[in-house]
Amino acid sequence: MTIRVEHVVPYIGDDASGPAWSVPALCSALAAGGAGICLHVLEPLPPRSFDFETRAYCWRSFPRRNLGVSPAMKRGLRRAALAADVLHNHSLWMMPNIYPGLAARGTRCKLVVSPRGTLSDWAWSRSRWRKRIVWALGQGRVLQRADCLVATAESEYRDIRARGLRAPVAVIPNGIALPPFPLNRKAGAARRRLLFLARLHPVKGVDLLLRAWVALQSQFPDWELQIAGPLDGDYPRSMQALAASLGAQRLAFAGELRGRAKADAYLSADLFVLPTHSENFGMAVAEALAHGVPAVVTNGAPWEGLETERCGWWVERGETSLTGCLREAMTRSSADLETMGRRGREWMLRDFSWAEVARKTLATYAWLLGGGSPPDWVRVE
Repeated sequence: MTIRVEHVVPYIGDDASGPAWSVPALCSALAAGGAGICLHVLEPLPPRSFDFETRAYCWRSFPRRNLGVSPAMKRGLRRAALAADVLHNHSLWMMPNIYPGLAARGTRCKLVVSPRGTLSDWAWSRSRWRKRIVWALGQGRVLQRADCLVATAESEYRDIRARGLRAPVAVIPNGIALPPFPLNRKAGAARRRLLFLARLHPVKGVDLLLRAWVALQSQFPDWELQIAGPLDGDYPRSMQALAASLGAQRLAFAGELRGRAKADAYLSADLFVLPTHSENFGMAVAEALAHGVPAVVTNGAPWEGLETERCGWWVERGETSLTGCLREAMTRSSADLETMGRRGREWMLRDFSWAEVARKTLATYAWLLGGGSPPDWVRVE
């Protein structure tokens, strides 16, 4: 029997964040695995083609644009829930993340919720007044009624339990599209390169990176720092100003990179860094590893496997610890870093392919619908 799944995420436009890419990729992998998939989003749909159904709904900018109020989506999800097996919501704190819970109520449809990092301490502390409003509007009831929650890492599982949510939790990582092998990595560059590639946002810890870099730049004249991410907005401008005031050298703000330019940035990097305060997954870390680049990541992201898989460093958040870790990493020879990068790619291939993520997700759906013993990655305690 084909499992019919209706996925919901507020936006998948070009200016949206990580779920705008990971949720459609999951839907595509699930469809390839034999599920019937429809993705429900707010308008507009991006100019991309999809190998699954999509529904885009109009929405209101009143009373608050970022709440995503859409009576049309509410009605559409209710109709979909009457025929679906599973309603799978992604992210929290907008009305599209409440509508699935309302739609599933009183039907046989199972409700699955992927918080996608929105329950971490850091995320919980941001925009508290808005979260209180959305919680009162029904977000809390939706979470309490969920038949299953999905965490992308052990740390997110702990965040879920810390909020008092007792539903079963499936711990399934995001997937990663691996570039073809062999990798066409750069060789013979004049300088070695440290790469940051992500949104330039306060959560990413760019200020920590800049201070660490300035503390190290005179010790490592053969290294340069590239910061890649959109440069529009107040925060990116403030980081450029901070870099200038600190006297940062051999530093380039590359702007947003996509497609081939993004792949080239990974392939030309010797080391990747993400000094984040909070991350439910950290797709850029997986992308770097998939391109054979070892990574330095703070423990605000769930990448403790960097240590166990011997393909990077997982370090305490803070300027002092980041500086010390980067000093150690940048001292390593090119051969050492290349070996670590190969281990990272092998890890991504083994555990983070979209086919494997889809297999676990489909097995979780089947367990919810059919009962029996839960899969190994589902926590019922």
